[in-house]
Amino acid sequence: MLDLSASALPIDEGFPATGLAGSPYHHFTRDGWAALRADTPLTLTVDDLRKLRATNDPISIDEVVAIYLPLSRLLALYVAATQGLFKATQRFLGAGDGKVPYIIGVAGSVAVGKSTTARVLKALMSRWPNTPKVALVTTDGFLHPNKALVELGLMERKGFPESFNGSALIHFLSDVKAGKRNVAAPVYSHLTYDVLPDEVVLVDRPDILIVEGLNVLMPNRQARDGRDIPFVSDFFDFSVYLDADEGLLEDWYVSRFMSLRETAFRDPLSYFRKYADVGAGDAEAIARDIWTRINLKNLVENVRPTRARASLILRKGASHEIERVALRKL
Repeated sequence: MLDLSASALPIDEGFPATGLAGSPYHHFTRDGWAALRADTPLTLTVDDLRKLRATNDPISIDEVVAIYLPLSRLLALYVAATQGLFKATQRFLGAGDGKVPYIIGVAGSVAVGKSTTARVLKALMSRWPNTPKVALVTTDGFLHPNKALVELGLMERKGFPESFNGSALIHFLSDVKAGKRNVAAPVYSHLTYDVLPDEVVLVDRPDILIVEGLNVLMPNRQARDGRDIPFVSDFFDFSVYLDADEGLLEDWYVSRFMSLRETAFRDPLSYFRKYADVGAGDAEAIARDIWTRINLKNLVENVRPTRARASLILRKGASHEIERVALRKL
């Protein structure tokens, strides 16, 4: 049993305020959360982690032990409980519709480390004793292609809600949740900065699906004609929001941009090839301009307002380490 009272601390600053007495979350220090690992085994090596981390996201084995092993333990309990509820419902209905995937959403700003978190969770859960089938999809693939964004005048708002094909994403999640076989998701290339027209990833009835993206916790705009409009998050059984101060996020974005300038941007196929030979000072200025005009604006207007909808909030400090954790009360 999880002993929440022993580890919870009143550390609300930086976490969602409710305007009501009390908080909908249990709050933890890093050490308090780490104590909830219990006997969960470490199944990743340093070499495994090196392959999973994204550019400029220096996650360590210590971080996996302190943060992700307790989370893996919690998710194992949640998945088992949900499967038990599903079986009970099937018995009640006298139905035999097969399994329903457990879906986890991972949200947060550009440069906060969503990709690394999603990959680490996938690796840990895939190595649970019952070896579940775990799939990972990023919502980047559901962006409108660049050609369409140019025609719609939305290239400067890439990553904003209107730049995504929300209907296609809802349809994909609906099919996965319904237990359909080989559901196709489009694939996005960060090299060409565009959706790949002839590539898809097939999601074939996984036990667990992780959906990672900027705006996965956003509500849809209400329909004006009385139609039912589901939210992407309606399909989630659990959600994680990665959080950090705006200044840190900007520094991490700029650092990543400067690193890519020396690596991926030099590929002739790179959409950002034009920045590879720009002087360091000018390149940093360009990166900060992109951050301010696009990524910060999207964070403030669309991404961060969804933080309070998450099941779990992981708050990062300057070193990229997660310093505080908030778990929504059931």
